[in-house]
Amino acid sequence: MIKRKLLGQHFLISQSIAKSIVDSAGITKDDIVLEIGTGQGILTPLLCKDAKQVISIEKDPVLYSKAKDAFSHIPNLTLEKGDAFKKDVTFTILVSNLPYSESRTAMEWLVQKKFKHATVMVQKEFAQKLTKKDGKERRAISVIANYCLEIEGIMDVKNTNFRPPPKVDSIVISIVQKHVLSDKTVHAVNKLFSFKRKTIRHIGKKMGLEIDSDKRLEEMPDGEIIDIAKRIPQ
Repeated sequence: MIKRKLLGQHFLISQSIAKSIVDSAGITKDDIVLEIGTGQGILTPLLCKDAKQVISIEKDPVLYSKAKDAFSHIPNLTLEKGDAFKKDVTFTILVSNLPYSESRTAMEWLVQKKFKHATVMVQKEFAQKLTKKDGKERRAISVIANYCLEIEGIMDVKNTNFRPPPKVDSIVISIVQKHVLSDKTVHAVNKLFSFKRKTIRHIGKKMGLEIDSDKRLEEMPDGEIIDIAKRIPQ
């Protein structure tokens, strides 16, 4: 358990919250559901009740083995071991209690996929970063998320609903896709923000671009930043 805590993994123990998460996902018999992080399996059987198929991926070999023992009888469930972000999985709905340490990776991965919608739990502070639209605290992930995703808070979740309890509270968010980005563009946006204190003219010179503007990234619309990122030579 200590190892999992260091990895940023805290296990949801509330059955009522688990049911609310699955209910809010709006799963139908036509849906292929992806669950990233089987964990202790609190969501997994609930997801299988209404889905056409559930693909649940767990990185931890011990948790994967326990899930195989507990859920091997469910006919529409496929359990996989490994890193979900390195797998090519087709799905219509994503449902996940994301480990805090992998939340950013998950969002950068998600904007490169085509899907119907997602319901995920993240750290409350991270959700605030995702939806930040302007100001000096804006980050690359804010631009990527706001450009690609429509994000809405569904339910606050207190830290007492987890074992071990994290130091912070969580929030369940609903995500609907607006745009899809390539890995190249995601990487380029992160590269731009590594110079975020500079003007876009200055940043452009470093990237081999001529940009006639003295704005800073914090002053620019998401779409304009994405357009510049797409022009950056690799």
